[in-house]
Amino acid sequence: MSNDATKALPTASGKGWESVDKVVFGVAASIIVVLCVLGVVFTEQVGDGAAVALSWITTNLGWLFILGSTGFVVFAIVLAFGRYGSIPLSREGEKAEFSTLSWVSMMFSAGMGIGLMFFGVYEPVTHLEAPPPFVDAEPGSAEAAATAMAYTFFHWGLHPWAIYSVVGLALAYSTFRMGRGNLMSAPFQAILGEDRIVRRGWGKPIDILAIICTKFGSATSLGLGALQIAAGISLLATGEFSDDPGTLLPILVICVLTVGVVFSAASGVSKGIKWLSNTNMVLSAVLITFVFVAGPTVFILDLLPESIGAYFSTIIPMSFQSAVFGGGDWLASWTIFYWAWWISWTPFVGNFIARISRGRTIREFVLGVLLVPTGVSMLWFTVFGGAGINLQVNGVDIAGTGNEAAAFFATLQQYPFFIGTSLIVMVLTAVFFVSGADAGSLVLGTLSTRGSNHPWKPLVILWAVLTGAVAAVLLFVGGLGALQTFTILAASPFVIIMIGLCVSLYVDLRRDPLRRRRLGPVRSATEVQANVPFTRPVEVQEGPDPDVGTAGSA
Repeated sequence: MSNDATKALPTASGKGWESVDKVVFGVAASIIVVLCVLGVVFTEQVGDGAAVALSWITTNLGWLFILGSTGFVVFAIVLAFGRYGSIPLSREGEKAEFSTLSWVSMMFSAGMGIGLMFFGVYEPVTHLEAPPPFVDAEPGSAEAAATAMAYTFFHWGLHPWAIYSVVGLALAYSTFRMGRGNLMSAPFQAILGEDRIVRRGWGKPIDILAIICTKFGSATSLGLGALQIAAGISLLATGEFSDDPGTLLPILVICVLTVGVVFSAASGVSKGIKWLSNTNMVLSAVLITFVFVAGPTVFILDLLPESIGAYFSTIIPMSFQSAVFGGGDWLASWTIFYWAWWISWTPFVGNFIARISRGRTIREFVLGVLLVPTGVSMLWFTVFGGAGINLQVNGVDIAGTGNEAAAFFATLQQYPFFIGTSLIVMVLTAVFFVSGADAGSLVLGTLSTRGSNHPWKPLVILWAVLTGAVAAVLLFVGGLGALQTFTILAASPFVIIMIGLCVSLYVDLRRDPLRRRRLGPVRSATEVQANVPFTRPVEVQEGPDPDVGTAGSA
């Protein structure tokens, strides 16, 4: 594959409104607006209908989420260590766009977010006091503590990042190696052809679904962030935790922060967002160091190897645990919700990690995406979850605050400088809210402008406003439960899209010139992009892949 024979990456034609894909934008935005209006006008009916749909999905399609997520882990690892691992995510001769240190740092940033702030203490402590129904452990026991950390690592470790990696890998290969557009539908040209996907518009439903899925996934994150900030404000204002925080204060938080998102999207000042993101990383490091030192340091150090051992010794049974013998409600509230949440974020996070990974080999990409964020998540939950567990077993009822968003603050309340650390938590969550919603709106703009990396600013602002509106409506409809329910509903059909992406990527990789070098004549770049079938003239014995580094030449 030569540089001169490879097409330039497609870009959206026209400027302003002319650059917008009217069908993709119109259909996706209309569906989202209609659902918001229905949620406000027919709140009870929408909530009841969503509950019925959720029950049907978890009962009849729970197996799809379970097998799909585990299958993505296996698929990613096989690609990394198999015959395709040395293929670069770029044209021949191109070097990695970012240094390894910068790439790992950005991967670290991608691993942090509102979810870690909200669930950092809440999930381990909750599993400690109410162990999953699939394990035989007494609440509050040592066995329950080990199970709590194992399931927390399971929900935040290899599985979610494998979900992200297969989508990011398909997008990076399709965009940088094959020269296609930066759209979720672009990789499907490998199995359906460019004529059907691009010219006949078969890719539009895929991009529409990606927008809707991302919208509800983003709204879930923003809703969780608003709940946590509201819990902190309420605690600092009244001095006590509220069992019923209500929805007014979280919705007001969403409105205020959405203004910040709009300002960020309108200004386009990337340096400001970069500065805020770097500040967040520093504040996160300060917070985790403080709790590690001020909290039960030796307990945390002992908990780390114990938790890692429990995770890897039970990862296979956890990966295939279904509700065939009960436990459906627990799976819907935890594992299936998490898998759906990660899947709903794949158009955003997958696009992000794809764009920063140009020039990396498939092996580098998979190992970096799987291991770095998983390591960060393990460290985060060991420190904060370990601090919460230690307090819980020593008589401080962290799990009994009555407010999921307050668990983090209830833990910090037991250490010095509570007001200062609480303010750090709220600032971290707020900046994650603004920067995450801004980046998510940019991706939505890309999906609705035929893959443009610089979508029309008014369109990005509109998506930012809609993200805040969806989060507010979901909180209005049913709080945390509604956030979980609608995330699962939106992500369910996207599981099929992800499976299709894996198939498309595999078909592309089998035609890659670096692999064909061992099987016969290498096809031209034109033949590769036109998906001309390859007929192997003679059977050649398989041999090791050539070591091409980060950007080998054919």
